[in-house]
Amino acid sequence: MFYFFLPTLMTYHVILVLAAVIPAALLMLKSYRSDRLEKESGAMLWTLVKAGIFSSLIALVAEWALGKLLARTVSQQSAIYNVILYFGIVAFAEEGAKYLMLKRRSWNSPEFNCQYDGVVYAVFVSLGFALWENISYVMSYGLSTAIVRALTAIPGHACFGVFMGAFYGIARRHDYRGNRNASRVFCILSVILPALLHGAYDYFASSETSEWPFVGFIAVMFLASYILVGRMSKKDRYIR
Repeated sequence: MFYFFLPTLMTYHVILVLAAVIPAALLMLKSYRSDRLEKESGAMLWTLVKAGIFSSLIALVAEWALGKLLARTVSQQSAIYNVILYFGIVAFAEEGAKYLMLKRRSWNSPEFNCQYDGVVYAVFVSLGFALWENISYVMSYGLSTAIVRALTAIPGHACFGVFMGAFYGIARRHDYRGNRNASRVFCILSVILPALLHGAYDYFASSETSEWPFVGFIAVMFLASYILVGRMSKKDRYIR
């Protein structure tokens, strides 16, 4: 009897995985095609996707440890608990892990020779993170989760990557030119701004009052990211 249902089960799981993978793949393709000056190699992009997947494991451990500490020190019934959880732990753990792997895999790469490259690299790391996270959610909760996350969480991670990459590319340009202090400032911004956006995303998503603030926040963030990608692509320049 089990062997009779096995093909159906396998087909269902294949559909779940595809539902998790396709949105991330489309957004990766969008950021890649917007790179006007010099396309990145497939090897480099695959390295960044793997870095994003690994960053999700780093974030998972950090969130677990810090979440345990938070639960012991702050009441879960207090208003400050969710603020610390979403802005201080989840957002900075995830965006910090992405940045750590992004810089480790790309900062000194000879391929990193254009400012817009920072956007491509950060988006691929972010979507590698989202890809692995989405597969986990979809395999646990089914196709309905895939649809919701395809419309919100995956593009959300892409948006965080756009803002991270915009500042990251500027930081690398300043570094090439010997402006170390300016480079450090933009490196810090490349973590802080995506983390704040991520924290706001999670905070609005968890709100039990109304879904409209969440919808409005997503709409504004997506629009801003779309405009930023276009402008960064048009104003791209070689940085060495």
